[in-house]
Amino acid sequence: MWTHAPWNGRFLPHPLPASERLEAYATWCTAVEGNTTFYATPARATVEMWASQVSPDFRFVLKLPKVITHDLRLHDAADKELHAFLTAMEPLGPRAHALWIQLPASFSPSELGSLAGFLHRAPSAFRYAVEVRHPAFFEQERVAQQLEQILGRVGAEWVPFDTVTLFQTAATSYGEREAWMNKPRLPRRTRALTQYPIVRYIGRDDVAVTIEGWQYLADQTASWLSEGRSPTVFLHTPDNVESLALARRFYDDVRSRVPELDPLPEPVPAEPPTLF
Repeated sequence: MWTHAPWNGRFLPHPLPASERLEAYATWCTAVEGNTTFYATPARATVEMWASQVSPDFRFVLKLPKVITHDLRLHDAADKELHAFLTAMEPLGPRAHALWIQLPASFSPSELGSLAGFLHRAPSAFRYAVEVRHPAFFEQERVAQQLEQILGRVGAEWVPFDTVTLFQTAATSYGEREAWMNKPRLPRRTRALTQYPIVRYIGRDDVAVTIEGWQYLADQTASWLSEGRSPTVFLHTPDNVESLALARRFYDDVRSRVPELDPLPEPVPAEPPTLF
């Protein structure tokens, strides 16, 4: 997402027309999770507007529509929906960093054949990243290996969603309690399958706890960079109020480990400068 009401007037200028919101966000972060695409395939004109607001090296990690992943569960009937989605995304060009196949928690190892067939049929011009939530993929080594083999055949990545910090102590706010009800409780995973690892991390409303929890990830990201990989990391908290600032703080933590990383651009001021 690149719009969140608590950011308006604090991190991002407000009000802003739709044609400028992503551009403002892109001065804070160099990648975005495309969550809105989960609910419907946007009009091509909308995608053209997105592309016009960011540079060619900006990264969209775009969630496939739920009709593909949840309703049709990747069966052959989903191919028509996938074609329509890819056609709509064409204006993004290289900005479409990865197509994110987020599968429901009920998608079990018994359905790996559907995933394998879908990835085999999917156009190879795009990069794919798969997020699974069924516990068996994390608790049974044989099952994890089967998934890795399927992903490896087509150069797809496994996207871990790290919720360890979120669940390490009891929830203390409404946002944390809601996250406890809706987020998966799964083991941490740090193994990358491709040159382009993607990690999603959610901390707590407490900024200090969130930062402490990601130190392992800063180390891992630095290690991936030293291996010549190009990782993408998304930082969340239950309320996401501080997530823009936290994303830049994470980048600084990685840069302290990898000093040759270029600094991020200066973010656009939330308010216009004054004479006083």
